[in-house]
Amino acid sequence: MATNSRTFAVPREAVWRVLIDGRSYSSWVVGTSAIRRVDHHWPAAGSRLDYRVGRGPLRHDGHTEVLSVDEGKCLELEAHAWPLGTARIELRLDDNPDGGCRVVMVEHPAQGSAAALHNPIGDGLLKLRNLEALRRLEKLARQKS
Repeated sequence: MATNSRTFAVPREAVWRVLIDGRSYSSWVVGTSAIRRVDHHWPAAGSRLDYRVGRGPLRHDGHTEVLSVDEGKCLELEAHAWPLGTARIELRLDDNPDGGCRVVMVEHPAQGSAAALHNPIGDGLLKLRNLEALRRLEKLARQKS
């Protein structure tokens, strides 16, 4: 399981505005090159967004589904990334005493070959990827605050 946390210098509501904008995911989720479609009721449980990963001949179309949502506080997702399988992602937002927001991102392989081959090296790579994702998410949240 890869866990990252970052304290943003923006209010929780600004971060949440980015998370509920399904079209923004290609701007902060590392590896996502385009959002192809977002359900009109995103991020309600069961809604999904369709995306493209990679570029040129090394691209793949996948989707992410919302498993649960706690408005303004937590979003649980399942990313379907064939041929590797699925990954579960939880994004938790907490107010900080200084007026900012602490974001915790937890990701782990759930099904498929990525889950079967899950190991500390894979977690380390996910942590590096998600470190950059949180940096990008904060940048977008600053623009929305």
